[in-house]
Formats: sequence, structure tokens, C-alpha cells
Amino acid sequence: MPLTETLLRATAPLHSFPPDCGGILIHGPTREDVETAKERFLLQLEELKLHRFVHTTHEVKAGCHSIRFQLDAWIANEWAADCDTTQLCTQLQLDTNNNANDLAREILLAMLLGPVAFEFPSHEELQSAVRIRQNIVTAGRSTAMAFDTVVAERPTEYWTYSEENGFTVLPGKPLITALQKATQPGASGRLYSFSCYRATEYVILLGIAQELTTSNPTLFHQLQRQWEQQAIMSGRFHETFLREYGSMAAPLPPKYYVPGDRLWFRNPDAHSSDVMGYEGSWVFYLGNGLFSNFWKPDQPYTLTAKCLELFHWRHATYRDPSGELQIDESIVEARVRESMNDPDEVERILAEMLRLREPQGIYVDGGCIDTSREYPRWVCPHTADLQLPGI
Repeated sequence: MPLTETLLRATAPLHSFPPDCGGILIHGPTREDVETAKERFLLQLEELKLHRFVHTTHEVKAGCHSIRFQLDAWIANEWAADCDTTQLCTQLQLDTNNNANDLAREILLAMLLGPVAFEFPSHEELQSAVRIRQNIVTAGRSTAMAFDTVVAERPTEYWTYSEENGFTVLPGKPLITALQKATQPGASGRLYSFSCYRATEYVILLGIAQELTTSNPTLFHQLQRQWEQQAIMSGRFHETFLREYGSMAAPLPPKYYVPGDRLWFRNPDAHSSDVMGYEGSWVFYLGNGLFSNFWKPDQPYTLTAKCLELFHWRHATYRDPSGELQIDESIVEARVRESMNDPDEVERILAEMLRLREPQGIYVDGGCIDTSREYPRWVCPHTADLQLPGI
């Protein structure tokens, strides 16, 4: 059924949300500023045929004006009960692989029904955020690598390495192309070895860089110079480029994801999590109920498949001739196939794995679902809070 007909089926009366909850929140110094942002965003939603399902609330706190946008409560419950966004594409017949507008619809719908507010200082920042998420999803679908927790490779015609600065881009080589060559076999013709965590950094960096070329060229050139001189990695990368929402104290719903989110599935088994690289799995939510698979990008994970994979890591451990604990992926794959053929077994495993993860170092009865997700910071001129540390 076409999207328009699907949306028109929702004819129940609309109800407002209580104040001070989630959705999308746009701030401004004056009421006129936020009213202008409201008009622009509602026009955007109208073009996507979503405007009639959105409730708006004007708020004032400490002299700052804001407009909150949320999906109507009845619609939110109809399309994503318990904040389960993994069924949005099915509910609305969205084709996010072939239709950029459908991907934008899924992103905005997930944000509008979010239990934690996505805050922006302008409508322009919201537009950039959606485009960056689209970029991340597109790149995430194409990213593949050779799994290796020790060896690290990059295409030598674009990258060089030093202990002090990490992998940096050769002077004069475009950062965007260098990132694509390193992560996308379709661009380079081969797989390179590096960790899935570093791969997620490259995909995020690529998504941001692609947006900056048009929305903030000055910041893009700073990013290019940064990576020609020194890479930003790990904790510094997280602090510089990302926001985290949800926490151990206030966890997100287990099936709430926005396309473009970076997230971690934890291995809840104490023994197999001692294998380097198998402590958990860093992925992106690609939308339509699918998560990135950097080893077989043409076979993205469903939530069920990802949970089964992590569950069966515990059944595939062995010690190599040097005594190091390892995991046999062929055993994992065989176990997953076997489980998939037994619906009762799938249900039993999911009941365990879909629990929220426990704190670091605790392995009692938690599952693999993290309590938080991550997404990029603001990037537009005058409002960007993505501040490069410099050299």
C-alpha cells in the first residue's frame, strides 16, 4: 500500500503529549525565532506527508523559548508500541533502500516518538542531523572489512601511519575519498583489516564530512587538516563528535533505535567475552529493523540474528596452540542456523538476550542490549558544538 494511503488510514482523534518529555526540541532566543523554525519544520513534515500526525508545544525555560514536536500519542502507539521503532518501515510500507525521502521519514518518525528529546538550536541543525544520519546509513550498508584485532591496514595511496598520530591522510588526498577507500570494497576493490569500533568512527566521520562540504565548508577544511596531521580516536573521538542519549540510570527502551544511531551489543557471557574482539559488537542501526554487518554487508543483522550470534559465542570458544582463547566462527554460524529452525529455542534465547546489559564487570543475568545510543553533534556555522581540538 502506498505511503499516502497508509497514513490516511490513521483517522483516530489526535491527543496531545504531556509536557517535558521527548520528541524533537528546537530552541531559540525569542518566540519569533522558534515560531519561524516551527513553520519551516512543519513545511518539511508536510512535504513528507507527516505533518498531520505531529503535536507541537511552545515552552519557555529560563528565558529560552523552545518548540517541542512529537508524534500524536495514539499514532505513536499504533506505529511503534513501547517505542519499538524496528517495525516502522513495515507499518508504513517505506522503501528506505531506494527512496531517500522514505529514509528521512523513518529517521524523523523515530525521533518524534523518542522518549528522550533530540535538541537543536535551529531548524537548519535538525536538517543537517537528518542528512548526516542518512549518510551514515548509506555508508554503513557498504562498509566491510577483514576482521582482525591486531593487524591494522589502510590503502597506502591515501593513508600513512605513525605511533604518535595514528593513521593520517596523505597531504592533498581528499578525506572523504580516503575514508571510502578504507571502508568500502566497492570503492577500493579490497578489504582492509581493522576493528569494528574504528570502522564505526570512520563511517561517522564520513557522514559528517559529506554534510560539511555544503553546510559548513570552513569546518570541513578544518576536519581535512586535522586528519592530515593527527587522527582523533576512541575516547577523544566520542567526546569530540558524538552525543550519547540514554544511560544506566535512565535506559532507553530495548527496541528503540533511530537510523544512524551507533550502539553496542554486549556479550553477556563472562567466559567468551575474554576473547579479544568479542567483548561485544559495535554496529549502526540501518533502519527497517536491520543492523550493520561489517563482515557481510549484504546480510545485515536483524535484532534476532544479532542476539543469536552473540549468544552462541559461548558455544564456540577454544584455545589455540599458544593457549590463547579464541572463537570458531564456523561453529557460531552452525549454531545460529540450528537455533533459527527451532522457534521455541529462539524465544528462549531472546528472553535472555533482550534484557538490558549489566554494568561493566558484572555477569549475572543481564542481556546484550545497551542502555544508550550515540549520534553526531551540531555542525552548522554559528551553532556547531563540534569543536576540533587542533594540532
